[in-house]
Amino acid sequence: MKIKLVQLLMVFFVVYSCKNEDEIRLAENLKDTQKKELIFANINKGWIFNANPINATAQKNTLSWNEWRLFLRELAQKPKKNIGAFQKKATELSIKAMVLNENIPETFNTPQIKARIATLITKVKLLDLFIHLDAIPDQKVILLVTQINEELVSLQMQMDKIVQKSLIPLEEGESDLLKMLDTARAIPNVKPDPNIPRVE
Repeated sequence: MKIKLVQLLMVFFVVYSCKNEDEIRLAENLKDTQKKELIFANINKGWIFNANPINATAQKNTLSWNEWRLFLRELAQKPKKNIGAFQKKATELSIKAMVLNENIPETFNTPQIKARIATLITKVKLLDLFIHLDAIPDQKVILLVTQINEELVSLQMQMDKIVQKSLIPLEEGESDLLKMLDTARAIPNVKPDPNIPRVE
């Protein structure tokens, strides 16, 4: 009788223990699901890119600079379904941003533009990195979206500045002065070789 009672208590304990573990697991799954839904909602709300050109120069570049146009088009398309769609979009943005640096139009192939493109690429790659983490830092992702928008404005303002500067007519003799200041064209300052006889 005692053995049966002990066996019955053990069976009851095992059943109760399993039921308790299942309830804990269900509660953890529910909590995890709610957390993921909140992260998705936050990212969905903060994923707003300013993909429209902000000035005539940037607008004109969408016609002549294919990589720029494709990057802006990718920015304009907001994912909708789930966090996986945002992850896929971030990867696409990273790919499109990388080619901006390879085919810069000659007018804009300057250190200032290259620096701004490099910063933009870095921000987009960080966005791609953070959104692919197991525990997505949604506030960091939203901050990066804001920073990417700031870099876009900076890049477009610099492009416009270059165009505006090129429209200013040069004064008489200024082009010759600019040629003389060009270090690539300058005669190198080399000490004479003592082994070579000087012609006088």
